[in-house]
Amino acid sequence: MAISIRRALASYRSISGALRATNITANRLSSSSPIRYENVTCSPQTNNFLFDCRRSFAKGRRQIREEDDDDYGNATSAVNVGPTIKATAVSQMEAAIDSLSRELAKLRTGRASAGMLDHIIVETGGTKTPLCRMAVISVLDPKTLSVNPYDPNTLKELEKAIISSPLGLNPQSDNQRLIVPIPPLTKEHVQAVCKVVAKSSEDVKQSIRRARQKALDTIKKSVPKKKDKDKSASAFSEDDAKRLEKEIDDLTKKFIKSAEDMCKSKEKEITSS
Repeated sequence: MAISIRRALASYRSISGALRATNITANRLSSSSPIRYENVTCSPQTNNFLFDCRRSFAKGRRQIREEDDDDYGNATSAVNVGPTIKATAVSQMEAAIDSLSRELAKLRTGRASAGMLDHIIVETGGTKTPLCRMAVISVLDPKTLSVNPYDPNTLKELEKAIISSPLGLNPQSDNQRLIVPIPPLTKEHVQAVCKVVAKSSEDVKQSIRRARQKALDTIKKSVPKKKDKDKSASAFSEDDAKRLEKEIDDLTKKFIKSAEDMCKSKEKEITSS
């Protein structure tokens, strides 16, 4: 009887130990920690296969990324074509011409021009303000300007600013406004001003050419590549691109001619005054 009890107890202990081992294994497998394989030794063939798989996967991801970028570029091209490119170029070229017009208006000639005082800065109470915002500038006659301040208390500051400018003007005050006689230009001054006009002409032509180049670059990017023609949503063809390039070139020539005409007219005004 005692022997039977000992055998039963031994069997119980064996089964209990097996159950505990099974529970421990199950707990380890159900744990959130990933299973690691650092100690697993693979054959060279397996290692090569895994390396090729990883390399192919990385290559595939890179290719998908590039295709996505191309699709995004094509979608952008479908929007920024034709009239948009032309309108942008025209806007930039017009801005260059407007800038030239303002620069030429600042130059002193032998004739009175209200714009010749616009660039003068007046300092009042520690604040710097363009003269044209502080007074009404008008032409009394071809040789005389009138400066009427909005605030009569700023008359002295206006006078000081005009005298300090490089225009070589000597305003006269009558306690309500400034009378600014325009003296005749000296030969040296005429030559100096003509050089400024020539430089302004070159600067504006460079700005116009930059606007042209930007437009041509955008046109080039807007035409779908040969491999993307089938999947591209862009309706912008190579013929459209060539036609638009010609329009941009024609615009460039017209704006450059306009700039040259403005500068020639200014030089004539300077030399004949």
